[in-house]
Amino acid sequence: MPALRVLLLGGTTEARRLAGLLVADGHTVISSLAGRTSEPLRPAGAVRIGGFGGVDGLVGYLRDERIDVLVDATHPFAATMTRHAVAAAGASGVPLMVLRRPGWTAVPGDDWHRVVSLAEAAQRLPDLGRRVFLTTGRQELAVFAGLDECWFLARSVEPPGTPAPRQLAIVLDRGPFTVEGERQLMLDHRIDVLVTKDSGGADAKLAAARALSIPVLMVNRPPEPGPVLSTPEELAAILRGRGASAEN
Repeated sequence: MPALRVLLLGGTTEARRLAGLLVADGHTVISSLAGRTSEPLRPAGAVRIGGFGGVDGLVGYLRDERIDVLVDATHPFAATMTRHAVAAAGASGVPLMVLRRPGWTAVPGDDWHRVVSLAEAAQRLPDLGRRVFLTTGRQELAVFAGLDECWFLARSVEPPGTPAPRQLAIVLDRGPFTVEGERQLMLDHRIDVLVTKDSGGADAKLAAARALSIPVLMVNRPPEPGPVLSTPEELAAILRGRGASAEN
């Protein structure tokens, strides 16, 4: 099977697993990370950090590096990068594949309130609770900065910037997390509402909220650009087939 040159966008758990599979299959993999954390978990293969300079920059990179396949395995809420990937693939003729972990589905005992944006979540928040566990990412705190009547517990890998809510406590930590650990964290801080994005993946905090009968403000995902694959194994198998076809 001839090796392919793959540009893999994203530093998600699924992206790292895919990089390992593709490198093991003999492909050349370049993982592009956004650079939002100073010490990201590094995947197998080559790594580049930072943006491309918009769609034109990404098109130039695809051509300069003779990329055979572009894979968007970014976070489900990295909508700008996904739009750029779609546009660059169309302009360059490089095939685009999209890998996304499945979103979450409510089960009996959940008290979810779905919203379409963080702004809507901030608007509805005071009606659901005043002691908030905020797990939407450190760059999203500004949306909640005006809610002085609420107290926030925010968790991130690195310290957040400003603006931020006036009443704010920060927990610096990186998952995976356990249900019991999340439950104890919520009890210790007397949390009465959880705010999160429908990111999919491990859901210990949701299980803990369910056990404690805590309502959840769930921000829906932005629409996907087209068909998506849900596991790295699926995508790796398709690229094995693509390589075999090119060989025949």
